Order: sequence, then C-alpha cells, then structure tokens
Amino acid sequence: MLRVADSERLSFQLVTTDDSDFLFQLDQDEEVMRYINGGKKSSRQEINEIFMPRVMAFTAPQKGWGLWKVKLKNATEQPVGWILVRPYGFFTGKRDDNNLELGWRFRRSVWGQGIATEAAIAVMQALLAEGTKQFSAIALTENIASINVMGKLGMSFSHSEHYQDAVFDEQVDVYTVVNNSQ
Repeated sequence: MLRVADSERLSFQLVTTDDSDFLFQLDQDEEVMRYINGGKKSSRQEINEIFMPRVMAFTAPQKGWGLWKVKLKNATEQPVGWILVRPYGFFTGKRDDNNLELGWRFRRSVWGQGIATEAAIAVMQALLAEGTKQFSAIALTENIASINVMGKLGMSFSHSEHYQDAVFDEQVDVYTVVNNSQ
C-alpha cells in the first residue's frame, strides 16, 4: 500500500466508507462547493449513494489512488480536506492510467494558508517515488485559487475541454506537469 509521508503540518490517510460523515460536513459550505456544483450542499443521500461509490470505484491503495484525507498535525488531528488521486478521465471513457488527476477540497477555515499546496506536494512526492510521471488537474476558468495551486505544483495550462461524466458536465481548463527526471 502506498503511504504518503507526513508533511510539516499535515498527515494523510486514505478515505474509507467510514469517512462519509467527514465528507458530508465538508460539502455543507456553499463556498467550498462553489466551483464544484455552483454552491449546492451535498445531501447525505448524495454522499452515500453517489459520491462514496464513485470514490471506492477508483480507490486502489497499492497504487495510491483514492481520496487522501488531510489532517492538521495538532492536538485535535482535525481533518481539513482531501486530495483526490485517480487516472485522468476515469469516469469519461477516456481513462489514462499514465496521467494521474489530482484534485482537492478543503474547509474554508484553512484557505489561504498553503494547506492545499502542501498536501498536494506530499501526495505527488509519494506517487513520483513510485514512478508516476504525469499529473493533471482541472478547474473552471474562474477558479483562480485552484489554478494558483496548480501553478505552485509546477503545472501549466495544457488545454480546455468539455469534461463530462455521469455527475460532472462542464467546460474546464486542464493543467499538466510531466516529470522526466527519473
């Protein structure tokens, strides 16, 4: 099983079906959901019947695929968000196992503190050590905060595309980084 080493402020654990309460709570902030679905809170039913089955469909602990729950390393060990890792296009019919999609969702209370960047770097480092060479991330053009994180991860704009699966249907910008140093 792939392990993500703790960073300076964070620890990591793959999400399991036992984490549905955490995922539900995270999705109750309209600002957190703003660039995901226009700000609509997720219902418990959506978490249990749609979101969790989708997460479990791409979770592969040996490869490091799944949602990595991110916790602050402090007295509370409070989970503050997650980092997604899955093959790019996993649900679109154009799956690419050689290009791992990264995504993130964090509580608003930690926005602007570099937590998303620190977490994504830690996850990328673990995957790079296992031989992953290409990472991509998608965002709506107006999601400047996520695009800024992508830049800090070394990603640059690749292209725009219509990204569509059973749940998501939007025009997105795709950012990519390829590591050829191994």
